Amino acid sequence: MEQKRFGIYLNAKELKVARINSPYWIPSGPDWGFLTPEVNMTLLKIRQLAKEKKLISEPDKLVWS
Repeated sequence: MEQKRFGIYLNAKELKVARINSPYWIPSGPDWGFLTPEVNMTLLKIRQLAKEKKLISEPDKLVWS
């Protein structure tokens, strides 16, 4: 089922995040990585999570895609 792939995805190369809660577009490839299944997470919390997981060096630069 597609819902298992719903959540927040991170593109560390472009410093972008995407909220995916429909099956019409699921990010893939080497640039996009699954960050969390929590689709309602705020950008502030996403930045904190990316920092905790040491995924990017400047989490304050993350923006919505």
